[in-house]
Amino acid sequence: MRAPDATDVPAPDAAAAAAARERLASLATPPGALGRLGELAVWWAGVRGVPVPPAPRRVDLHVVAGDHGVVARGVSAFPAAVTPLMVRAFLDGGAAATVLARQLGVHVHTHDLAVDTDWPPGTDPALTAHKVRRGSGSIDTDDALTPEETDAALAAGAALADASVDAGADLLLVGDMGIGNTTPAAALVCALLDGDPAVLTGRGTGVDGDALARKREVVTAAVTRARDAHGDDPRRLLGGLGGADLAAMAGLCARAARRRTPVLLDGVVVTAAALAAERAAPGSAAWWAAGHRSAEPAHSPALVALGLDPLLDLGMRLGEGSGALAALPLLSSAATLLAETALLADVLPG
Repeated sequence: MRAPDATDVPAPDAAAAAAARERLASLATPPGALGRLGELAVWWAGVRGVPVPPAPRRVDLHVVAGDHGVVARGVSAFPAAVTPLMVRAFLDGGAAATVLARQLGVHVHTHDLAVDTDWPPGTDPALTAHKVRRGSGSIDTDDALTPEETDAALAAGAALADASVDAGADLLLVGDMGIGNTTPAAALVCALLDGDPAVLTGRGTGVDGDALARKREVVTAAVTRARDAHGDDPRRLLGGLGGADLAAMAGLCARAARRRTPVLLDGVVVTAAALAAERAAPGSAAWWAAGHRSAEPAHSPALVALGLDPLLDLGMRLGEGSGALAALPLLSSAATLLAETALLADVLPG
């Protein structure tokens, strides 16, 4: 993720957004009656570049998977061996996110960037086409990735975005899969926002008591180590704290913005990666919407820093892209309301 110049990330179409806002004000509804749905419709017009855009027609969900060495510190309620089992559930269509995606007609693409496993013969080679490594360094004592691995993961994410845009996707969703990944996510948010690990480190898969205290200690050590080594450089912090999966998500989000393609973000892991992407490529966040607010405490400050107001707040903390998928019908409804609601001038007599 190179340092951008002032014109590196294009802005959404301000004229299209203004025209959509004017149309919204002319609908046969009381002023402001559509609330957030109206605001969402205006955003959609801006990122699609037309005043009255259709609802999303082709939506791609990229689920990025990876293991994290820090799991050995006891920060998760589940062992790392669960990650490949859940990836298999994605491939078989039985994961929660794939169930929602099937209901909504969303194309799901699952990518092993750093799962610590050997896949059996016959596994679709597309799964590991962008694999960077198996697992990552334990971030409390070591960088998650080398600089070369960080570059490879960022490039992989950019390639995923390019593939979807070139195939005709008009909206991208991003999901995560990896046992222990809320630990690097919390560490990355704390490092980028100078946050307090004791406050922003959450329960993840449900740890409590001594395990939660240990997780907070690990995040504190990781943030201190990485800030001492890398300062506030977002690319180096991604490599120091995030791992190949988070770096790939950051690369995807940044490239989508450069390709003028909107992204519906998911929970704390995806948003932590997006925060690093925005720091490296300012202006990218204008192309993103937040699907929901996770129950993880690091999520809210990351959203505030990005200037994003989540569409849903349901206490979800699953990841996988499930929160973005749950919010997708709202975006479709917003676009349809803007396009099909009668104008006030057409229903008033005379």
